[in-house]
Amino acid sequence: MTTPTLVDSHCHIDFPDFDGEHAALIERAGQAGVDRMVTICTKLRNEPTVRALAETYDPVFFAAGTHPMSAADEPMASVDELVALSQHPKFVGIGESGLDYHYTAESADVQKQSLRIHVTAAQETGLPLIIHNRASDDDMTEILTTGFKAKPFTCVMHCFSSSPALARAMLDLGFYLSMSGIATFPKSQEVRDIFAATPIERVLVETDSPYLAPKPYRGRRNEPAYTADTARVGAEVFGVDYAEFAVQTTANFDRLFAKAAAWKAA
Repeated sequence: MTTPTLVDSHCHIDFPDFDGEHAALIERAGQAGVDRMVTICTKLRNEPTVRALAETYDPVFFAAGTHPMSAADEPMASVDELVALSQHPKFVGIGESGLDYHYTAESADVQKQSLRIHVTAAQETGLPLIIHNRASDDDMTEILTTGFKAKPFTCVMHCFSSSPALARAMLDLGFYLSMSGIATFPKSQEVRDIFAATPIERVLVETDSPYLAPKPYRGRRNEPAYTADTARVGAEVFGVDYAEFAVQTTANFDRLFAKAAAWKAA
C-alpha cells in the first residue's frame, strides 16, 4: 500500500537550522509522504538563497516577501520587485507578509504599508498571498477585506491560531486556513474547534519549520517530514481517515497554488 502524499505548504528550510542537510531533509520528508514543500523567504535580500534551494531540489517551491516582524528593519518591498520575482517558474506565492502586534506592535504603521504592497502584488500576479497574523485581527480583516473588494485575490492564513471571528471573515472571502503543529498541542482545543468548523476544502497543512514541531516532537526542531504528524491530527479533527485527509489537503494546495500544481504536472 502506498503512503498518501502531502504538501508542506509553509516551511523555512533556508534557515541556518538546516545548513548542510537539505538533501537528507528532503529525503526524510519523502519517506514520510511529504513529496512537495514551499519554502518561504521572509527577507527579500535572502531571496537568492531560497530560490537556489528550489532550483536544486525538485520537491521544493518558494515564495518571497517581507515578514511583518522585519518590516521596520528591511527596505520596503515594491510591487514591481515582487512581480519581477514572481516570473521564476517555481515562485508560487507572495509573502509571507502580514501583521504582528504581539512582538512588533511599535511598527504597526510600517507593517500595514508593507502588507498593502504585498496585497497589490498578489492581485497583479494572481499568486496566493501568504499571511502571518498575530494579535492584529481587526486591522487584518479591514486591510484584506478592503483589498479583496477592490480586486479579488487568493490567500492562505498560514499557521492559523487566531480567533473564530477572523477565521469566518477570511473564509467568507474564499481564503484558506493552514493547520500547523499548534493544532496538535493539548491546550489548542480552540484551534481544533475552529478547523472543525472550517470546510475541509479550505484547509492546508504546514510545518512552519524549524518552528512549532507537532507532538510527539514538540520542543525539538521541526522539519517538513513532520507535516504527516499534523495531518494525522487533522484527520481526527475532521473525522476522516488519514489517507482521505492527505488527498483532500493536497487537492486544496493544488487548487490554491496552481503554479506549483502545473509544475508538477509538467
